[in-house]
Amino acid sequence: MLAAAPTKLLPTSDHPAARAIRLLQVPANDAAAGSPPLDGEHDMPAVSAAIDQAVHATLARLTGGLSPAALADAWFDWGIHIAFSPGKQAALAVKATRKNMRLGQFAFRSLTKGETAEPCIVPLPQDRRFSDPAWHSWPFNFVYQSFLLGQQWWHNATTDVPGVAKADEAIVEFSARQMLDAVSPSNSPLSNPVVLRETLVSGGANLVLGALNAVEDARRALGGLKPAGAEAYEVGRDVAATRGEVVYRNRLIELIQYTPTTETVHPEPVLIVPAWIMKYYILDLSPQNSLVRHLVGRGFTVFMISWRNPGPNDRDLSFDDYRRLGVMAALDAVSATVLGARIHTAGYCLGGTLAAIAAATMARDGDDRLASLTLFAAQVDFTEAGELTLFINESQISFLESLMRSEGVLEARQMAGAFQLLRSNDLIWSRVVNSYLLGRREPMSDLMAWNADATRMPARMHAEYLRSLFLDNDLAEGRFRVEGRPVALSDIRVPVFAAGTERDHVAPWRSVFKLTLLGDTDVTFLLTSGGHNAGIVSEPGRTDRHYRIYTKAEAGPYIDPDRWLQVARPGSGSWWPEWTGWLSARSGEHIPPPQSGLPGSPPLGPAPGTYVREA
Repeated sequence: MLAAAPTKLLPTSDHPAARAIRLLQVPANDAAAGSPPLDGEHDMPAVSAAIDQAVHATLARLTGGLSPAALADAWFDWGIHIAFSPGKQAALAVKATRKNMRLGQFAFRSLTKGETAEPCIVPLPQDRRFSDPAWHSWPFNFVYQSFLLGQQWWHNATTDVPGVAKADEAIVEFSARQMLDAVSPSNSPLSNPVVLRETLVSGGANLVLGALNAVEDARRALGGLKPAGAEAYEVGRDVAATRGEVVYRNRLIELIQYTPTTETVHPEPVLIVPAWIMKYYILDLSPQNSLVRHLVGRGFTVFMISWRNPGPNDRDLSFDDYRRLGVMAALDAVSATVLGARIHTAGYCLGGTLAAIAAATMARDGDDRLASLTLFAAQVDFTEAGELTLFINESQISFLESLMRSEGVLEARQMAGAFQLLRSNDLIWSRVVNSYLLGRREPMSDLMAWNADATRMPARMHAEYLRSLFLDNDLAEGRFRVEGRPVALSDIRVPVFAAGTERDHVAPWRSVFKLTLLGDTDVTFLLTSGGHNAGIVSEPGRTDRHYRIYTKAEAGPYIDPDRWLQVARPGSGSWWPEWTGWLSARSGEHIPPPQSGLPGSPPLGPAPGTYVREA
């Protein structure tokens, strides 16, 4: 029947399902002549691969890109091992009995002492769900205490089961925690005393406002609009507003050269390589917390890469394209603008990983244009990359590749979902309670508005990144190849400054710290308070911030992270002056500012350029 299908009904889409149909299609005249039913491109392996890809891509859209096979495999590993571990089962039964006894004793204390009764379990320091005093009154104290005891029991049940692979254990523990967080008593209007109190006081107005907030958020999400309040931070006016010019453009980047604000500058310019997972202007937010403005105010000539937001037609852009058309093209343009000067290169997050690869390649090939290398919350070894590795295994990447092949890109919402799961209490459930149950909108900030201005990932690049770096750890282990030859971080000889943040769920500081072990040069490591974004955006004047800093000399012995915490010099406030001071110490005496733009080529337009405005 398929062989006789009219040609006009053949799909022309690149969707995997359409490709599967085309592969099964055999022209009628071939079938009539007795030709083989499948020949050349029409072979069964290609057909089966296209069908599988179509099914996986469709399923991935329903699961947010998470592989159900990876999850099922981890739970099966846990289930089969706990079934054959009677000792672990007995220990869990004893723990359950003891926890019930503690809960009963707490209930008795609560009935006799009221709100002054000592709890039998306290939340973790970062858990603020039950911090309101209303939770200490009966029966809400009993409800949240029983929930925390149950959560603790499930942690015991999903960890330390003999024979379970560590990776599977992490997935099971994480997914169990996510399910428990979803049914927390703080998320229900009937068991949350704060919501009940607000409902009584307002006569239910909070629930009406919450419903309106939910409808508004759904409307914006379905329409592809930014969250409510984000319009107060317009790119080029409120954020990304530091004066400058776009001096170079190719299909992947615009290069911004910022206008100097001092009469003289250091001869060595600073090139910043931001991550392309988001827009560049996290490092040029509002005027008061712009790292770019801070740098130009201290006599540095600053260049910034602004990545283009890729679309389906960019599906074949490779990871190396980002190095060539991104970092190396920008370095060439900066070198042409500031003739003869060596360049301080700084990379943030994924941009830092790419900058380290570019620096290692340049060192291998004898390119000595770098003056220093700075990495902000950037990993080069991915063996301890935190809970993000829960989403990185062969099953998950294969599943994700099917989705990316069908669409050409990985959409921003799919990446955002994975990052939100890492901090679901703060990024999902607390917002549900505040916005939809209490009817309170959290005030929009410049950082939140930037966080909503996400970008897409080209299919080929993102697959190469996940496989080569996250899954196989090729860079740290000397297998990562650039232009057919491997590169090694130990070839980098310029001084390195690396910054990590204490509460980073994307690039844990102990993972970032591994650069001190892999590098063969002076490495200054700084650990600052805050998370992956807020820790880096730490402008002067922030009295609530602190940091530690220590330099490991090239010939000095390795210091492990725990020992480093003991010997590192503490500091208070912003860490930015430490970095600018470090750069100044490795820069020459001030000279007049360089020209704006490449020689013989006028600027292409004012900052922030056009790429940053693309949706």
